[in-house]
Amino acid sequence: MKTTQITENGWQLTQLGFVNCYLVRESDGFSLIDTALSSGGAKDIIEIARGLGGTIRRIMLTHAHGDHVGGVDALVSALGAGNVELISNARSLPLLQKPPVKALQSGEAAGKIRGSLPGIKSKPTKLVREGELCGVFRCIETPGHIPGHLSFLDERDGTLYAGDALVGFGDLTVSGYAPWYFPLPNFATWNKVVALKSAEKLISFPIQRFACGHGPVIESGHAKLRASLSKANR
Repeated sequence: MKTTQITENGWQLTQLGFVNCYLVRESDGFSLIDTALSSGGAKDIIEIARGLGGTIRRIMLTHAHGDHVGGVDALVSALGAGNVELISNARSLPLLQKPPVKALQSGEAAGKIRGSLPGIKSKPTKLVREGELCGVFRCIETPGHIPGHLSFLDERDGTLYAGDALVGFGDLTVSGYAPWYFPLPNFATWNKVVALKSAEKLISFPIQRFACGHGPVIESGHAKLRASLSKANR
C-alpha cells in the first residue's frame, strides 16, 4: 500500500494504484477515512498508523460502496470494537446492511443506486448529521454519487476528504462527470444532478485541497472546484 504525506496531519494510502483511504492525525491518535477495497489491507493500514506513531481511534465512512468499506470488519476486529469508533450517518445504514436495502427514501431523486454494496457486519457507533463537528472534521452531506454520501472537512488546514463526491484523476471532476479514462465513478453514480448540486454547495466552505477516493490530492481549492463545475455544466 503506497503511503503519501499530503499535509502536516494527513496521509494518503493507495491500494492497487487507484483506491485511496486516508489517515489523519488528531489529538488522541488517527482517524481513518474509508478503508479501501478488502480485508487484506487492514493489517497494512494498522501498521502504517503505528509507524507514524499513533493508533486508529475512529473510522469515518464517506459511503457504503465496497471500495470504501471493504476493510471495515477486519479493522474493527483487529483494533477491538471497544477501541475504535465507527462513524457514518442514518441514511447510509440500510446500504451498509448485509444484504443492503437499496430502496430510495421519501424525497430522494429518481435513479438506481449503483455500485458494489457488500455490506458490513460491524455496527456504526456514531451517526453524524449535516454541519456537525466530529473531532477536527466538519461533516458535510454530499449525496449524488450515492444517497447518504458524506465528505469531511479538516478545519485546521482546509483539506476536504471527499470520498467519491469528487474524483481526482487527471483533474478535479464531479462524480458522474469523471474523464473517459477513469469511468468507474460514473458507472456507480446514482444521480448526476444531485451530485452536481452537492459539488456546488462546497463552494461555501473554506477548502484548500481535495483528497478524493480516487486520484492524487488536488490543490488550489475553489479555483479547481469552479473549473470542475464549469466542465459539468457545459
